[in-house]
Amino acid sequence: MIPAPPLRLAQITDLHLFARPDRKLLGVPTLSSFEAVLRGLLSLNYARDLLLITGDLSQDETPESYQVLRDLIRPLQVPTYWVPGNHDNLSVMESVLTESPFCADKSFEMGNWRFILLNSQIPGADGGRLSRTSLEWLDWELYKAGKQPTFIALHHPPFPVNSEWLDQINLENAEAFFAILDRYRNVKLVACGHVHQNLLFYRENVAYFATPSTCVQFMPKSIEFALDDAAPGFRLFNLYPNGTWETKVERVAIAAQPDLTALGY
Repeated sequence: MIPAPPLRLAQITDLHLFARPDRKLLGVPTLSSFEAVLRGLLSLNYARDLLLITGDLSQDETPESYQVLRDLIRPLQVPTYWVPGNHDNLSVMESVLTESPFCADKSFEMGNWRFILLNSQIPGADGGRLSRTSLEWLDWELYKAGKQPTFIALHHPPFPVNSEWLDQINLENAEAFFAILDRYRNVKLVACGHVHQNLLFYRENVAYFATPSTCVQFMPKSIEFALDDAAPGFRLFNLYPNGTWETKVERVAIAAQPDLTALGY
């Protein structure tokens, strides 16, 4: 028998786009960096099934910054889902990212997988938290999914990243999140953003991933805020109908170098 083809999912995260195309974040022009990531994604002929954006789509929270994103993603015509990050304005996102290929659903099925997207944003704060309502909804959605392999996405990682400053602004109520996931065997993957680096964490046979930013990268295992010289990137997933999966990170070259002394953070 010929194996069933996988669902191909691309994750991009922490775009930090501005209304003005010439604005930079820590020395990196986020628009041109994001455009390089899109070219890299398209060169692999990968972005066909599903595109997932895991927060910090904007840096200045303006409608224009989300319009920039909308206009860049629209030609791809790939179903695109998102969760907010700590730099996002949720109400503005909801008003701008409304037309195809953007999708508002936070629970949906594709390729025999169930997807659950969570809002971990605390307005006005860098750290994250899942509300009681979100946790109860997550529990119900996992119960309804039964044995269906499930993919969860949120902005703030619930696991320690071993950078002292980042671990202070990750998901505050991670134990409440884990307490729910630990009761279900159908959860396979959890995808996060926020930490601007490639990380993997395992708990109870669930794989938790953080993914490089499309612009600047944070130095791994740093005590204080520090930048890495790693290139921007994105993550690719192959999700098979039987619940198995594969993933890898791809990076793209850009001319700009991050600058800790530059304005914008």
